[in-house]
Amino acid sequence: MGERKKRVCPCWIPTSSSSSRILWFMLPLIVVSVFVGLLGSKPSSKWGFASQNYPWAWNSFITSYSGNGIMSSDAVQGPVSPPKDTEANLDLRPRTVGGGDNREKSLSDDYNLNRSCSPPLSVEAVHVQQPVGNTKESFNITTNIPHVFPSWNETHALPLSGRLERKHSNLLRLEAGLGRARGAIREAKNGNQTHDPDYIPTGPMYWNAKAFHRSYLEMEKQFKIFVYEEGEPPIFHNGPCKSIYAMEGSFIYHMETTQFRTRDPDKAHVYFLPISVTSIVHFIYERNHDWHPMKETVRDYVNLLAVKYPYWNRSLGADHFMLACHDWGPELSSSVPNLYKNSIRALCNANTSEGFKPSKDVSFPEILLPAGTIEGLIGGPSPSRRPYLVFFAGGLHGPIRPILLEHWENKDEEVQVHKYLPKGVSYYGMLRKSKYCICASGYEVASPRMVEALYTGCVPVLIKDHYVPPFSDVLNWKSFSVEVPVKEIPNLKKILSAISPRQYIRMQRRGTQTRRHFEVSLPPKRYDVFHMILHSVWLRRLNIRIHGIDES
Repeated sequence: MGERKKRVCPCWIPTSSSSSRILWFMLPLIVVSVFVGLLGSKPSSKWGFASQNYPWAWNSFITSYSGNGIMSSDAVQGPVSPPKDTEANLDLRPRTVGGGDNREKSLSDDYNLNRSCSPPLSVEAVHVQQPVGNTKESFNITTNIPHVFPSWNETHALPLSGRLERKHSNLLRLEAGLGRARGAIREAKNGNQTHDPDYIPTGPMYWNAKAFHRSYLEMEKQFKIFVYEEGEPPIFHNGPCKSIYAMEGSFIYHMETTQFRTRDPDKAHVYFLPISVTSIVHFIYERNHDWHPMKETVRDYVNLLAVKYPYWNRSLGADHFMLACHDWGPELSSSVPNLYKNSIRALCNANTSEGFKPSKDVSFPEILLPAGTIEGLIGGPSPSRRPYLVFFAGGLHGPIRPILLEHWENKDEEVQVHKYLPKGVSYYGMLRKSKYCICASGYEVASPRMVEALYTGCVPVLIKDHYVPPFSDVLNWKSFSVEVPVKEIPNLKKILSAISPRQYIRMQRRGTQTRRHFEVSLPPKRYDVFHMILHSVWLRRLNIRIHGIDES
């Protein structure tokens, strides 16, 4: 500090009395100018504009983080049905909130969702700012004790090193790029369709095909993900690839080599926790049948990262994401309160009654890959060559299937509902012979049947409560599937028979076109399921904005 004073002080000690008088006259003006400049550098809290039809962008959801890590958000509307009106509002307004005493209330209010039938999600911004003080200080992220931060009304010396200043400069550049992406998506809905040599989204399967396409292209242009290298297989950086949980292992594997990965954490928009819940269950729970060691594994891993890196505490986990296809993913995420409340959780078990938040969490499909690939699973005959009205085969898992089997098992030749298929009858063969395929919940809402139906050209019939279908922030599931409430199971045949042949053919063709978004490609291809998961994470990242100390 002594050398620094010797360099700085001569600039402020004049050599003559006249220059001294000039300096004392100018000094108050300089101080006032600096103060005004600092106040003016804060982003506007009114990035408001109107949009239509693109549900992840059209319903207002902005979460804001201030320097003390507090969040707040507007209500978000639920994900299943299209909006009642043809126009809805997109509100891309970053907001900052403060007040340490209200931290827990703000966090709990963030994701107070409106469970209406409107589609979800907006493209908005969260403000997150690293706490002022010792940058080496670590916070116990696993406790519920509120952290105490200095008041922003007080004056504090900011011991910023050159490296920390560079980090915040990088952060400002990242946020500026995200702001431009929000603007491009906003403008795309009424603009011309952008040329794309591989695929141009179009049709009623998308809430807004142009906005989705622009968002996808913006993701390809700038989205960067940092994968934490800590942790050893088989619990971390590993997962199954040949079971109903295959998407978990497939995604973790492809994240190691994707073009979206960056080795520089300061250039990342989001941070991936390479935890395999399926591996935790297999290697830890199945040995002792105790939940505590599994939760401790998740808690210890996040604590390790929070101590070693500044990024978790900077946002309270809001720019971090995990992915789990195992049914126990939501429960294990609750091991760390901020992981459960703030982080992006990509889950197959997307059940809103069990804490899934469409505004910040990602629903992705459960896909059964018996051989590890989709070879032989894709394709089916035309609608005119499908003799059965509807098909289902599955055991008595959960509360819905017993009702289905009670009313329809062996009751009607057109309604092929079975607990077990007769010997010699092919499951995939029956999918290809049926117009509609029932996707009923078991013990949990996730099931590979939706994707199996799309793969084979069968129109999915969803019989699920509290379920958020995969990628429903982009895809309009009502255009290529049928939703049947549980109470309407006795009227199943009547409901499906009432759909005209023309409408059925439309849904079948739309499902065939949408299928590309659910295909597992090796290596991954544009618009496939891997990239759709990334796009869903990208959308959630657009909903937050992180602040550095220098923006306070």
